[in-house]
Amino acid sequence: MPITTPALVVNSAAQAFERGSVQRRDVGAHDVLIDIAYAGICHSDIHQVREELGRSMFPMVPGHEIAGVVREVGAEVTKHAVGDRVGVGCFVDSCRECENCLAGEEQFCLKGSVSTYNGLQYDGSPTYGGYSTDIVVDENYVLRIPDGIPLDTAAPLLCAGITTYSPLRHWNAGPGKHVAVIGMGGLGHMAVQIAHAMGAHVTVLSRTLAKQDDGLALGADEYFAIESPDALKALRKRFDLIINTVSADIPVDRYLSTLRLDGALVFVGLPQNPLQLRVFSLVGARRSIAGSSIGGIRETQEMLDFCAAHGIGAVIETISADEVTAAYDRVVSGDVRFRFVIDTATIPQE
Repeated sequence: MPITTPALVVNSAAQAFERGSVQRRDVGAHDVLIDIAYAGICHSDIHQVREELGRSMFPMVPGHEIAGVVREVGAEVTKHAVGDRVGVGCFVDSCRECENCLAGEEQFCLKGSVSTYNGLQYDGSPTYGGYSTDIVVDENYVLRIPDGIPLDTAAPLLCAGITTYSPLRHWNAGPGKHVAVIGMGGLGHMAVQIAHAMGAHVTVLSRTLAKQDDGLALGADEYFAIESPDALKALRKRFDLIINTVSADIPVDRYLSTLRLDGALVFVGLPQNPLQLRVFSLVGARRSIAGSSIGGIRETQEMLDFCAAHGIGAVIETISADEVTAAYDRVVSGDVRFRFVIDTATIPQE
């Protein structure tokens, strides 16, 4: 029988969240039923809820930064057991047959991976996310959360953590490399910690010095306020890799000028407007512009294990279900240090 799950539901882009419920499928042979303890608020949740990406489906239950404990497993599950600490990230299925899935890059599934929320299962049924009390997920898309990471600080790792870990690993951040992080928010504060743990020299490039103390405490070696494009002149040819975590437009040519030979500017934030640049900014030092998404299941598990080994977790503000609508406005205005996490025990009606 389907499982009725208390959830925070939004019925249109013009409405606030309401307490309600959604139906989860019955636990199948390879399924895991998870009691959700915490759900992080990602900026992409806000984009989806506010219909800013043009593909929102209502009613919607957002949330793809999910941490909890296994309550039940299907008869043929081998990867997880009742009582395990687990997480769910941005997708809950993929075709498992295409070249990208077979390479462990399920996030780039050629058929299209199934989003944890605001998506459709392959049978056409809608997906609902982590702003709820439980979720049913195929065991192959459930991650193990190591004991060294508290569940509340682990939740944002399932998106913010892997979104920054993946490009840092792919572009070989490590000893001898100079890595710059644009922005010191939910993504940026994770990039700083991970790049530092990888052994890179880390520089934060932010609008102001307001978060400088936090940046240095989390592992940054340098911190600069980029109040105007001219401020980048002093940083020419300094970095091997720049991770851009912000969604605002940036002066691309000016940032490219701060890269060394073969340097890369990688976007994980999502500016809404087309990029403007001069090609000479690339060819002058064999520089690259690239984008990066999340990671596959294998790499996400690698990231969780890496974070546990290095004592890395998200810096969070824990909120109740009643505070979520207001929290969205605070995220947009940059008023959060550094990730909101919902205590899902506050979702059911009292």
